[in-house]
Amino acid sequence: MTTVLYITAHPFTSDTYSLSVGEQFIETYKETHPNDEVIHLDLYRMDIPQIDADLLRRWGQPPAGPSFEELSEESKAKAIRMNEIVEQFMTADKVVIVNPVWNYAFPPVLKTYFDAITVPGRTFTRANNGRRGLGGLTGTQQGKKVVHIQASGTVLSHGEFQDVEFSHSYIKATLKFLGIDDVQVIYVEGTSEKPDQAEAIKEQALQQAIQMAGTF
Repeated sequence: MTTVLYITAHPFTSDTYSLSVGEQFIETYKETHPNDEVIHLDLYRMDIPQIDADLLRRWGQPPAGPSFEELSEESKAKAIRMNEIVEQFMTADKVVIVNPVWNYAFPPVLKTYFDAITVPGRTFTRANNGRRGLGGLTGTQQGKKVVHIQASGTVLSHGEFQDVEFSHSYIKATLKFLGIDDVQVIYVEGTSEKPDQAEAIKEQALQQAIQMAGTF
């Protein structure tokens, strides 16, 4: 069975530009892929541990860092939870990431999630010629696929503010670092710059989501 992680990074649960398009994508995906499993990760309502000093040192591997048994009880619980998050990401075949843009970037909870799944020896490894991503080579398919849905009041994908588009560019770069090259994007942008065109902008993104979900 193909597994899809539907990751949303918004404090609201509905009725936003990004979530509306994300929900349309998932609804269409389920209709066109009825046998697939879709798992919703609402990051604002998940337990995603922050990286603490013990865990950061442990990534250096013993003897550079403490073993699991040497961690505090709190850090042990964090390590177990982070392992669960990594395993869930590694075994997924497809990923859909949905977020708004705040101050040129995505909400901090999404960065916390990326920190949790970017683990030496698990989702990437050091090699003689640099680093090699491991996160894209698991699941039932040979290569994980990602769709990123991003909403911003300002047009960031091109034009005057392209140089400060730090959200999708970061996500794409991080996924590439983890070994995932198949990353598509749906922009819902310019809704604040052109409020009279906001509904048309949203509708265009909804249609793009419907088309993309059918072949994802």
